[in-house]
Amino acid sequence: MKIALLSPIAWRTPPRHYGPWEQVVSLLAEGLVRKGVDVTLFATGDSHTSARLEYICPFPYEENQSIDPKVWEAMHIAYLFERADRFDLIHNNYDFMPLSYSRLIDTPVLTTVHGFSSRKILPVYREYNRDNFYVSISDADRSPELDYLATIYHGIALQEFTLVEQPGEYLLYFGRIHPDKGTAEAIEIARRYGMKLYIAGIIQDKDYYNIQVAPHVDNRNVFYLGSVGPGQRNQLLGQAYALLHPIHFDEPFGLSVVESMACGTPVIAFRRGSMPEVVNHGHTGFLVNNTSEACEKLALIANLDRRDCRHWVELGFSQERMVDDYIAIYEQILANRN
Repeated sequence: MKIALLSPIAWRTPPRHYGPWEQVVSLLAEGLVRKGVDVTLFATGDSHTSARLEYICPFPYEENQSIDPKVWEAMHIAYLFERADRFDLIHNNYDFMPLSYSRLIDTPVLTTVHGFSSRKILPVYREYNRDNFYVSISDADRSPELDYLATIYHGIALQEFTLVEQPGEYLLYFGRIHPDKGTAEAIEIARRYGMKLYIAGIIQDKDYYNIQVAPHVDNRNVFYLGSVGPGQRNQLLGQAYALLHPIHFDEPFGLSVVESMACGTPVIAFRRGSMPEVVNHGHTGFLVNNTSEACEKLALIANLDRRDCRHWVELGFSQERMVDDYIAIYEQILANRN
């Protein structure tokens, strides 16, 4: 099989720190290559991969403000689709824009729907529903208006995460700073429970950070660490008492939740979106409805076996499982075309 993987260009593939879509594409590319699949990765020119790298955009637009995102997104997508006849299948991880190119080529296009930024983008998915193949990243994130071949959960590279069997002495918020992600609620939970909180992630909403977060960052009880890379991520997650994930939107997946459990650290998550699929309630953490319930469940975290968290991820959220699932989908699509 000759597979073209289309990655976003907001961040490098793999990302230096933040970039969940790029991280998933990187893990998929590396896993496919190890399985002997002929893979060409279309990403930024500074990307790192053992696959064949092709690019037109030299570096990520989020890291260089001289790049206009719309211009380079259009060029990036066109660069692949103009070469579509070189591949057996195009695997699109770039949201809805590449769908509008798909009827111009004969090569089948598989799109992983990494979530819907709003219902306003659904018309594109509906329009190209019969001409493309869709995969969801959780059952919760499926639209009843679309057809899907499968749900394939994201996988992580387990070797990058170290199991820590003893609970730490601080709480951790790991994600972008935005009202949807509940940074302020994490601060409130930590204050009420009486435990230090470390916050790690990019500031996506500066006004929210300045008003709701920054006034509480005193470097005694609440610490803001910025966006952290893989090495510091492993240490932060593993040595935490629990990960706080008080989301206010229906999150499609939640990589940080899986990464936390891979380190043995249980999760306290609001019961929204994919969380009931990702967190094994009562075994790898707790699903709650508000900050009061979160505080109540935090007292039970120490009773959980952190080895169960790791085992849960090994069973359902490994890189190898994700790669095998996608290979099966590729083979299904190509077999039906013959």
